[in-house]
Amino acid sequence: MSETVRIILNGAEREAPADATLAAALLGLGLTRFRNSVHGEPRAPLCGMGVCLECRVTVDGRMHVRSCLEPCRQGMRVETDLP
Repeated sequence: MSETVRIILNGAEREAPADATLAAALLGLGLTRFRNSVHGEPRAPLCGMGVCLECRVTVDGRMHVRSCLEPCRQGMRVETDLP
């Protein structure tokens, strides 16, 4: 079993695998929508390698972070554009 880290996701403390990308961890937590497009359509990871930009979230106050490239780390604050 892999080690876990605690992240703060939209204000709630959650556990995530320490060796996972943030996108994989969020999907594993059941999050299927990360943000909305400018037209209000739901968006989530598509390519998984940083090309499509659909998985962008805010991490520790940095906007537009590609979650598929961001490793999970202890205490990181993650905000999606969804309520």
